[in-house]
Formats: sequence, C-alpha cells, structure tokens
Amino acid sequence: MKIKAKHLKKEGSPSIAMAVVKGSLVSLCVSLVGILIFAFILKFTNIPESTIAPVNQVIKGLSVFIGVFVALKKSREMGLVSGLLIGFVYTILAFVCFSILSGSFAFDRTFVTDIVFGAVMGAICGIICVNIKKSSN
Repeated sequence: MKIKAKHLKKEGSPSIAMAVVKGSLVSLCVSLVGILIFAFILKFTNIPESTIAPVNQVIKGLSVFIGVFVALKKSREMGLVSGLLIGFVYTILAFVCFSILSGSFAFDRTFVTDIVFGAVMGAICGIICVNIKKSSN
C-alpha cells in the first residue's frame, strides 16, 4: 500500500516568493499613496509636527496589512513566514524609496525599529489572513 505525500503547494496557491513580491509591492504602493495624502493634509492644515511619526507608523502598519491580505488571499498556509517576509521586504523597499526621495540614507536605530515593526506586523497579519480564510471555508 502506497501513501501519497501531500503537496505543500495547493493548486491555485501562489508560491511564497511570488506572494512576498506581490505583497511588498502592494504595501509600497499603499504606503506611497498614504504618505502623499498625509503630506497634502499637513500642507493645508495646522497639524502639529508631533503627530507625524505616529501617523507614519499607522500608514506603515495599514500598508503591511493590506499587502499581506492581497498576497495571501489565495493561500491556506505559511501565513507567519509569508507575512514576516512581506513586512521585512516592504520595510527595506520603503526605506530605499523614501531615502531616494529625501536624498539621504540614514542607517540608525529608527531603521532597525522599522524593520522589526514591519516584520512583526507582517507575521501577525499573515497569521490572521490565513486563518480568516480557513475559518470562512
């Protein structure tokens, strides 16, 4: 009697690499749009500068969540790993993109904190997204 091994990749499920690329690019696009909208709001209102950092973190968190959700909508497994990688890669891409726009690259404690935040946020979102899909089917 032969026992067939289960395939980790189910039919219609994207590979982890493709999910990471797709999720990271979606996150980056959402982040760019969010930062642009926030910049317009700052230009035309009297919002104090102390709100910029927290709003940027919220934009990053929402960007990671949307990117992970879009990338893992067909996936049924590996939410933690995929989400973690999406958050990590997005953070690196966002750092490079926003550093180019600002004209300076600053590797400091804030960058390390952003990488950890992005990776942890991505992992949590990955777990949530994969399990939401499982429970609804």
